[in-house]
Amino acid sequence: MEDESYAMKGGDGPHSYALNSTFQRNTIEASKKLIQEAIAENFNPRGYAEPSRPISIRVADLGCSTGPNTFLAMQTIVDAIELQFQSKGVAVQNPEFQVFLNDQVSNDFNTLFKNLPPNRKYFAAGVPGSFRGRLFPRETLHLVHSSSALNWLSKVPADITDIASSAWNKGRIHHTNAPKEVAHAYETQYKMDLENFLHARAQELVDNGLMLLEIPVASDVVLDSDADPGKVFELIGSCLVDMIKGGLVGEEEVDSFNFPLFYAPLRLVKETLERNGCFSIERMEVLHLKSIFTTPSVQIYISLYRAMLEGLIEKHFGEGIVDELFNRLAEKVKEFPDIMNTEKLKLAVLFVLLKSKPKSNDSY
Repeated sequence: MEDESYAMKGGDGPHSYALNSTFQRNTIEASKKLIQEAIAENFNPRGYAEPSRPISIRVADLGCSTGPNTFLAMQTIVDAIELQFQSKGVAVQNPEFQVFLNDQVSNDFNTLFKNLPPNRKYFAAGVPGSFRGRLFPRETLHLVHSSSALNWLSKVPADITDIASSAWNKGRIHHTNAPKEVAHAYETQYKMDLENFLHARAQELVDNGLMLLEIPVASDVVLDSDADPGKVFELIGSCLVDMIKGGLVGEEEVDSFNFPLFYAPLRLVKETLERNGCFSIERMEVLHLKSIFTTPSVQIYISLYRAMLEGLIEKHFGEGIVDELFNRLAEKVKEFPDIMNTEKLKLAVLFVLLKSKPKSNDSY
């Protein structure tokens, strides 16, 4: 199973994800204490210790991109698990860790591996493929982590590019301020993707295995202000419409393009997690992030979104329009400065701790 959505901008250049992922790093830093508490309260080292046998703990980070944020998360997790073994006096020697770093097949794994911390306390392996399906053998993982990844859809909902559908999203590239049929199509795709993700992880985790998720979500309010997290997509759409008028892109090209991103309402995420019967919800907490900027910077803001979206745009329209599009976007962002303030945005991050329930023989 492969997602249609494209990987983050690779390499280590000025527009790369490696240099432009401050929001994602803030998310991991904001959840660090919660991750440590989750492992301290729910990871039982006695369940993995066998006399005279080496202890191997397997951890997966799903949606790792090119780093460096994944390395921060993995170090936090490994340190917390090590502390559990030491404080409980379970192991004569420290456990060994196998960390699996997963992202789509188009991800720049070369940059990821090049930047692996030299003093890391784990063995690292890359696992390409969509996390909406199975990636690992049954009951082999002890802990799964995923941060700022589940807001990406596996594909653009088919109805919104179908001219015969009531959800056809003509002239727009996202569900922001679109008819309710468009928003419903996004919501339906999101629920299906999240359910597939949970089903796959339920098979891969050992009994009582842990899953730590940091999911960007929209506040349960009417999103009609310049602080709407989808406002930037509306502005990009406006730039593309202007470029149609200038003959730089075709109208049909724009009508067939939509971003596979959905900041789900908090209630929808909670309902989907609660409906899944394979996990118990041990903790669920909303994190409100500090602002990315000390002072608002249009250039930094544009670079953050370019690192996320350039691959998608280039794949659909070709690389020739990328610079022009983001230059135009920078001018429009200056008119709506509130979208650069993450403290004002109606956007939050939901921290979720799930525990895999014991499996019956017919669980699969």
